[in-house]
Amino acid sequence: MHTETPGWPATVRAFQLQSLHPRTIRGIAQNCLLDDPEVARARLRRQLDYLAVRTFGTREQAEHAAERARRVHARLIGLDTDTGTLFRVDEEENLRWVHCVEVSSHLDVARRSGVRLTAAERDAYVAEQGRSARLIGLGDVPRDTGELDDYLAGMRPYLSATDEARDALRRSLSPQLSLRLAFVAPPLALGSLPAVGALAFATLPAWARQMYGCGGHRAAGYAADVALKGLRSAAMALPEGLVAPEIRAARGLMRAVTEVPGADVAA
Repeated sequence: MHTETPGWPATVRAFQLQSLHPRTIRGIAQNCLLDDPEVARARLRRQLDYLAVRTFGTREQAEHAAERARRVHARLIGLDTDTGTLFRVDEEENLRWVHCVEVSSHLDVARRSGVRLTAAERDAYVAEQGRSARLIGLGDVPRDTGELDDYLAGMRPYLSATDEARDALRRSLSPQLSLRLAFVAPPLALGSLPAVGALAFATLPAWARQMYGCGGHRAAGYAADVALKGLRSAAMALPEGLVAPEIRAARGLMRAVTEVPGADVAA
């Protein structure tokens, strides 16, 4: 999945979903200057870097990156403006929500990009991501797609498009942010970056778009699928010299394993 599809559409989609959790978005907005495109771009770049290390790095590299993230989060406090109470940004509820929408987003973007996954492979991906949850101190997370779907459905009564969420969505749709991201995104993404936020938004589940006050149209979803399939095709057609080193290494390992008789490589 992560060697065939660009990470930024799923990362932006996950942010748009994360923003619907009032405490999660308040914790982000109150500790990060999202109205500054440079800050927002840097935050997205850190997320993509962390994803790359966690996915393709060694165990030591992943643990080091997660420890650094835990130290940062441990210092952050948010204010729940509905109740007037303070809360820790690294509360388990916040971390679990961020984890689950990230996993769901990568699965959905991969599916819409044309990555063929069996039901068993999708379940395996969700289970494998439990390792990333443990890196940040979470143990109780969904173990298959059924549990993931049940969790997301169970969270819907607690979600809302607060002012902070709507502002975050507007920021994610900002052409200024998209154009600045072009300088740190893979070359294959350059043609679509001005619409990165809109592309991500078109892939959101219908209930999330409705919360934001936009039901969406089938044509937008179809166009998003076409764009994502095009991005995947471009990613797979890139000359080796333009492919990120960690992805080149991962593809090499996958080829080596498949050459072993009887070997089976999970998606």
